[in-house]
Amino acid sequence: MDKRRQGRVFGRVSPFVFALLAVAGTGLAADRYRIVNEGGIRDDWALADGVEVAAPGYPAAFVERGDNVCVALGYAIKPDGTTSDFAVLKSWSSGTAADGKEPAAGYWDAFTQASANAVAQWKFKPREQGATPRQTYTVATVSFNGKPAMDPTSLRGQCAIGDLTSFLQEQKATAFRYSREKQEMENVDLNDEQRRMEKLARELERAPRGQ
Repeated sequence: MDKRRQGRVFGRVSPFVFALLAVAGTGLAADRYRIVNEGGIRDDWALADGVEVAAPGYPAAFVERGDNVCVALGYAIKPDGTTSDFAVLKSWSSGTAADGKEPAAGYWDAFTQASANAVAQWKFKPREQGATPRQTYTVATVSFNGKPAMDPTSLRGQCAIGDLTSFLQEQKATAFRYSREKQEMENVDLNDEQRRMEKLARELERAPRGQ
């Protein structure tokens, strides 16, 4: 895998996204949420009257860098057609160093915020008049063209998610493994501390006592 590929989650992930991770791949997911791939919303939703698909502007603070950047932004479409619960599911930049560190302070926050600000302006209506679609969760691949600009298809391909449900399942599994490994490390630390205290107690018991 390209070392510049970054798997990041937006800092203000909502409880809705955590709920999706909890039920992804189960029958509950189908009952409570409709999870669809990018472009799949057209079966139930159309753009609301007078609304255009707003595109994000390149963050001013990083224009001089001229990196090619893409963000896969997960978002929910609520029953009233507004968008919410934004989360960065994947992101990539041509300017990311081989060690994977953030190119500059505030870099990913700037591109995340630009992406979310654009998608927040989108609004939809039920494709069938009078229908009440279920709350939908999907993803938008947002691109920021650099200098020189990459081929648009190649740039989008760095962040595109082909199967959103499978991707969420993988994220759920990764989060579970991380939680378990973290707990195991904490248990090891506690055990080490307990052994240290027990050793100290034994040494104190063997120490000569004053008369």
